[in-house]
This record gives sequence, C-alpha cells and structure tokens, in this order.
Amino acid sequence: MKRSRSLVLGMVTAVAATVGAAWVALPAYAAGPTATFVKASDWGGGWEGRYTITNGGSTAISSWTLAFDLPAGTTVGSYWDALLTSSGQRFTFTNRSWNGSLAPGASATFGFLATGTGSPTNCRVNDAPCGGAVPTTPPATTSAPPVTSAPPTTPPPTTSAPPTTSPPPSSDLPKRLLTGYWHNFDNPAVELRLRDVPAEYDVVAVSFAEATSTPGAVTFAVDPGLSASLGGYTDADFSADVRTLRARGKKVILSVGGETGRVAVNSASSATAFADSAYALIQRYGFDGVDIDLENGLNPTYMAQALRSLRAKVGPSLIIAMAPQTIDMQNPASSYFKLALDIKDILTVVNTQFYNSGAMLGCDQNAAYGQGTVNFIVALACIQLENGLRPDQVGLGLPAGPGAAGGGIVSPSVVNAALDCLAKGTNCGSFRPPRTYPGIRGAMTWSINWDVSNGNNFARTVKPHLATLP
Repeated sequence: MKRSRSLVLGMVTAVAATVGAAWVALPAYAAGPTATFVKASDWGGGWEGRYTITNGGSTAISSWTLAFDLPAGTTVGSYWDALLTSSGQRFTFTNRSWNGSLAPGASATFGFLATGTGSPTNCRVNDAPCGGAVPTTPPATTSAPPVTSAPPTTPPPTTSAPPTTSPPPSSDLPKRLLTGYWHNFDNPAVELRLRDVPAEYDVVAVSFAEATSTPGAVTFAVDPGLSASLGGYTDADFSADVRTLRARGKKVILSVGGETGRVAVNSASSATAFADSAYALIQRYGFDGVDIDLENGLNPTYMAQALRSLRAKVGPSLIIAMAPQTIDMQNPASSYFKLALDIKDILTVVNTQFYNSGAMLGCDQNAAYGQGTVNFIVALACIQLENGLRPDQVGLGLPAGPGAAGGGIVSPSVVNAALDCLAKGTNCGSFRPPRTYPGIRGAMTWSINWDVSNGNNFARTVKPHLATLP
C-alpha cells in the first residue's frame, strides 16, 4: 500500500467392517503414532478427507509424516494444516511448524479435498502402518458376534459442492467482510476523521503503524499533517472514534507496513518487541487486531512467532489480516504465503492486492493474465484457494478508483463478477476455476479515502453484492 497517490492472499476409519465366520479379537498395541481417516463429505466427483494422527506411545514425538496412495483418476487439490509432496499417486503429508510435536496421547488433524471417487490405501505414518505396529503373535479367534441389524442399503446424502469452512469461532465478524484502509496521513484523497468512515465497511484498517528504533517494535499516533488538515484531530479524538466505530459493530485494526514501512521482525527478540508493542497499542487505542502489510521483506518464521505471541496476549478475539502484494502469493513456499499457511489456525483473512502487478500466471499455470480483469483476479485468487487457505480466509483486494493505484484499477462491477465466479461459478471470464468456493470471505479496497473521493462507488456497489453470495 502506498501513502501517496499511487498504491504499490489411512487407514480409513470409515471402517470397512467385514462379517465373516470368525471374529478376530485384536490385542491392544500402539508403540508409536497411529492415524485414522474419515471422509468428512462426499459430493460424487470429489470428497473432503481428514486424517487424525495420535501419539499412542509413551514418549513425545517431534514430527510426523503420513503417506498414502490414491488410485489413478483420484488426486488431491486443496489441503490444510500440513505440507504436501507427491510422486505419481503417492501423496505425502508432513506436519506444519506448529502441529508436529505430540505428547503421549495427543493428536493432530489435517485435511484435504480430493477429486475422483477413490479412497486412500497403503497408509503409513512415520514409516509404520497407520493402524499401528503389526503384532508378532497371531491373535486368538472367537466365534463371530451376533449381527443385530443389516447394513443400510441407501448411501448417506451427499452435497453438490466441496464443504466450506465457517469463519473461525474466535471472533464475532460477519460471514462476509468489506475491508477498507483509512489514511493516517495527508494526500490528494479526501481526509476523514475515523468516525466518518462510511457505514458499508465492516473492517477498517488504520494505516499505518510505524517502526521505532527498537527492532520489531511498532508505534502509532495521529499524523500531524492529517490533524492540521482536519482542523485539529488528536489521539484522544482518534481513540474516541475507535470506540464509536466499535459501538456501531465495526472492527478497527492497525495495519503495519505500507510501501514506505520499515518494520522488520527478523529475530526472536524483535518478534517479542513486535508482540509487546502491538499489544500496548491495542490496549491504548482499542484496536481489534493487526494487519500485516509489509512490502519490503518479511521473515515468516519470526513474524509467525510474533503473531502467536500477540494472540496469546489478546486471546481468540484477535483479528489477524494480511495484505500481501500479488507477487507475494504466487508460490506457497514464498515468505508471505508461508506465513499465511503457518498461522492458518489463527489467521482471519488474506486480502491480496490484485493490482500494480502487470501480467501474472494463474493457478492453471497455462497463461499470463493481465491485471484489471475478472480472469486475473479469479486465476490468482485460485492459487491461494487451491494451495491451503480456506475460502473464508481469502479476500479480493482492489483499488477504489482513479488515483488509488498505478495499475489494475477496475470497476466495482468487475470485483462483483470475480466474487460470483469464485463463489458460484457465474459471471466468469474465459478462465474458470477448478471448483467453486462458496465461503469466499469478501473484498478489500485501498482505500476508504480514495473511495470517498470517488463517490463511495466501491463500497456502495460491492457491499450489497456480498449479501447475494451463498
């Protein structure tokens, strides 16, 4: 974001029970981790699978790896809470940085979406059978238990589309979000007191927190130039306005970074400084969370540490948003994308800036799509949606009209068309995503001030359209 005129996201325990002449009484054994699998949902041409790894041993484990085969014609698409590699039809998942350590009796779950009708086979966890070690002594057999009822002849109902995950229960945010940035600086856009933000915005990101001389630490105060332009606007006025917006049911978060921001969290000590200083600002001004908008480099390891520490201080109500540039969300291994995936369990939303980007490859990797089009927005949002982020964690960031960006400015109707394409499969351009994502979270704009300068066209067009999405 710029502060000037131009602005720079097994063992299958759907258990295959067979009733034979003899029933095997299996002994209790679990020398290490085991894994169970369920199909959480099935819509005919695909399904959602979930594995739960449980440490059945007497000592803690520090990591886990689970692998299974899928038959030809069935493959994995989106996945979450694990990392994925594949070779042919063998799919291998490993833990994320935050869910690898399991104490005795503890468990971790990851999930994925698959296309095709097959199910996992040959499951192994930490190179042992997912059901546990094979016993060395054949178990005794007993007569078969009585069968009390016949298995159902009618399969359970299926859904027509992959399930969407509801927004995390850690906050009272609405299902759909319109986010806008509020300028704490003076530029050619209209200057606004915070309380004068139009009612359409659900989340207001205050831009920006500033770096201090302490690495990682951030500070905030009302900009003197803005105060002068508004005829006097103090920190006390701003704090009162935060309370006013919150009383209206809005959320106010503090954005860190921007085009000229120099906040750097590159060590354990700077991560602590970030968390401590951000928490102090939340307490002082009443912010509901933070937005990470670092355009000059980001260390995912230490920023993840900082954000987890901050959430431990604030609690589950903390909003954590991100506003990466388009290039930052092209590859799950890149720093911004890795951060988003590493904190997925506490992340609220990623509002990628789909502008000032030029042409870029989409999730099909077949063509470069030009910015400022439905194809560009959908094909690039698809990268995030197909590589680990839940739909409710993905928002579309676009400029609010003339003056707001150097490129990629679109009519708000184009934003609505992109939302329709992603959520419903309608109003698409020539590119169509591999599936629909009914849980897509919403849209973001840079900025509220530029939107007001352009007649509130973005908010008044996009906000009511969000209510039409499934």
